[in-house]
Amino acid sequence: MSDMSHSTIEMVQQEITAFREGLSRLSGVLTKQRAALQQLLASSRGGGEKSLQDLLAFASSAATIAQQLEARLPQFNQELARLQDDLTARTKEHEQLSALYEVTRLINSTLDLEEVLKRVMDTIIELTGAERGFLMLIDDETGELEFKVAREMDRKTIDDSSFQISRTIVWQVARDGVPIVTTNAQADPRFRAQESVVSYSLRSILCVPLRVKDKITGVVYADNRIKHGLFGDRDRDLLVAFANQAAVAIENARLFESVVNAKKLMDNIFASIASGVITTDNMDKITLFNRAAEQILGIPAHSCLNAPYCSTLPVLGELLPPLVEEVKTKEKKYIRHEIESYLPTRGQVSLSMNLSPLKNAQDETLGVAVVVDDLTEKKRYERERAMIKRYLPPELIENLPENLEELQLGGSRRELTIFFSDIRGFTTYSEAHAPEQVVEMVNQYCELVHAAIRAHNGIVDKYEGDAVMAHFNSPLLEEPRHALQAVRAAWAIKQAVDAYHQQMPPESRLQLGIGINTGEVVAGNIGAEDHMEYTLIGDAVNLSKRLQENAKPGQILLGQNTYKLVKDYVLVNELEPIRVKGRAAAEQVYELIGLLPITQ
Repeated sequence: MSDMSHSTIEMVQQEITAFREGLSRLSGVLTKQRAALQQLLASSRGGGEKSLQDLLAFASSAATIAQQLEARLPQFNQELARLQDDLTARTKEHEQLSALYEVTRLINSTLDLEEVLKRVMDTIIELTGAERGFLMLIDDETGELEFKVAREMDRKTIDDSSFQISRTIVWQVARDGVPIVTTNAQADPRFRAQESVVSYSLRSILCVPLRVKDKITGVVYADNRIKHGLFGDRDRDLLVAFANQAAVAIENARLFESVVNAKKLMDNIFASIASGVITTDNMDKITLFNRAAEQILGIPAHSCLNAPYCSTLPVLGELLPPLVEEVKTKEKKYIRHEIESYLPTRGQVSLSMNLSPLKNAQDETLGVAVVVDDLTEKKRYERERAMIKRYLPPELIENLPENLEELQLGGSRRELTIFFSDIRGFTTYSEAHAPEQVVEMVNQYCELVHAAIRAHNGIVDKYEGDAVMAHFNSPLLEEPRHALQAVRAAWAIKQAVDAYHQQMPPESRLQLGIGINTGEVVAGNIGAEDHMEYTLIGDAVNLSKRLQENAKPGQILLGQNTYKLVKDYVLVNELEPIRVKGRAAAEQVYELIGLLPITQ
């Protein structure tokens, strides 16, 4: 109860007491005066008797009035007591309504309810005279009641072990949605048989539902284990009014919390996305600018948010507006729209953008969503790879690990077919022509060889002057029919050279010698840690080289291992065994003179 209410009641009480004392004193004085006048009249018979009789009559009348007033004092006291009780009740009601107003204002002033609800429960306990107060909410998933606030009269939080309440009453209110008030649960026939009421010595209990629209979301429970007859209809109505306000506030807080959590999740998602995400509203103001967009465009988010994109994204100022306008007006989408731009903080960059309308649940366009991907490094990497592929086999480049430190010396055993070719008459041609012409001629023949090798699933290993080394079925490019593919590539080269000669003068018509052999080799990285080369090592490689060296101009020689694998597909001349450098035994050799027709 407020100080002002206390002072008002005390003032009225003092006035009642003073009035009662004044009447009592007046009655006594008048009685004494009447007795004195009677005595004076008796001793003064004769002169002035008439005046004394009149005076005595007046005194008697006044005393009678005083006696009548005194006789009515109990009635006055009773009425004054009633007025006093009514004033006290109205004062209490005023205080409760004022407190409810303050509680309502407090609840609706913030969405962080934990501390607010503690203060609210403290206020309810103080106003109702409760010993304890509890607020419980129904879990949407389990349907169980969970304690959210538990306070006692000294404004302390009650710990879990002291949640000694009538759960029957709580569940009944939660189920039926009807407030329950009992002035003495120990004697109340509805509850006196309940174990909790008896064991916890519960007396005055007040429990009301928390309701949002037509849904019960929880309950508010207050009790006093010492006093009975504590709660009345006004307390019940006060708690119901509070519960109605609290239920709405709690629901708002829940919704706000879910929105905040969803926003945090969305922010975390946007922050973790490698793509830049920018959104604008219908006024072309930026509403979202994630961390990746900051990094890609080199612009801090705080300088962009709620500002027109044209002024805050000058790097895209000429490129973006026409695209955004088409998305807004025509609902057109742009997918992987690549642009080149210059950024002051990064220099020249390559960007890919996706633009699409930003719509709400009613399919209304609210703005534009722009997703930006930085292709600068990818483009640079592709350019570098394209350049390197001119010097190294494309398959080797494509199989390089992302972390080049994983490259190691060494290799693995594998059966391959090895191809060698060499231009015959190259030395003589070089002596008679300028170096530029020689280089041009070598390139022409190498191009013919390269095209045929690639067409038959082989890999050009290296160029050595006018010689070419290739292989089929290495770990870089598997080919099960490697021997047949190598032979077909060699025959395609022979035909391509013959066709090329039709366009060239006789002095530029040079021939190739080709050697092909199959065998087990080691394929892998050869060299040093700081300079290595992917190549083949093994006797089968050496024999293929020797066959090429023994081939005459325009001749294709096959080793015995290769011939065994392709004999059903080729026409050959079996030549006399030859002795090759580095080998003691003679080698059987076959000259390829044609291919058999392909049968299904």
